[in-house]
Amino acid sequence: MTKAVLLDIDGVLTTSWQPLPGALEAVVWLREQAIDFRLVTNSSSKTRREIAQLLSDCEMHVDEAQILTVASSAVRYLRENQWGSRCFVLNEGDIAEDLDGISVTDADSAEVVLLGGAGPSLSYSDFDAVFTLALKGIPVVALHRNLRYRTTAGLALDMGAFIVGLEAAAGIEIPIVGKPAPAFFQTAFHDLGVEASDAVMLGDDIEADVLGAQAVGAIGVLVRTGKFHPTDLDVSTGSPDHVIEDISHLPGLFDQMPWR
Repeated sequence: MTKAVLLDIDGVLTTSWQPLPGALEAVVWLREQAIDFRLVTNSSSKTRREIAQLLSDCEMHVDEAQILTVASSAVRYLRENQWGSRCFVLNEGDIAEDLDGISVTDADSAEVVLLGGAGPSLSYSDFDAVFTLALKGIPVVALHRNLRYRTTAGLALDMGAFIVGLEAAAGIEIPIVGKPAPAFFQTAFHDLGVEASDAVMLGDDIEADVLGAQAVGAIGVLVRTGKFHPTDLDVSTGSPDHVIEDISHLPGLFDQMPWR
């Protein structure tokens, strides 16, 4: 029996923080069915508090404690590796509030680099500074490798596209702390008090969301909204357990599955 659900936010529940069809009803349905859930996101443009407020503004009321962002995973990773607390953060949006114990600094005094999400506020000089630091041996960590994200204006390049270039230019491999990193999913399962086999993950990113969840033993469901493109299924390294058109199909999916 499935005891918990993990839901990606951007592309599954919202686009540009506007609810997708069926999203409000899906959250209400989960509560009515007493199915515990967490919203798990690689998005780094907003803090947990800001995300909770934005969702509340569109009548999707979710407690801040039910939102797991990649920032908390980054803090844990940096502490485990003892790379220092002075961090040069390259990100579209201010997430310092969620980087507990981390001092956000400039490139000149950085002990570690944290790459978040790409956006128009980032410039060539920012990426060149990261490249220079990497050549000096300063560790570089990324929240995710997402190549693109969906906005109301269409698809936009995300940090993953730039990570590929930085790795090739500096001759390094940049570790990822968000989805599909196993530790990120395990944190969610621990928070919910369930085993991976008792959980289902719904996402629009087949690699990060679906296959990442499957790799740790959860059920992976691909949602055909957000950044999803039909060719994703052709080029993917694996296959989802299930595919649904949008989040409104969640109740029907549960009704026909043996783990319900």
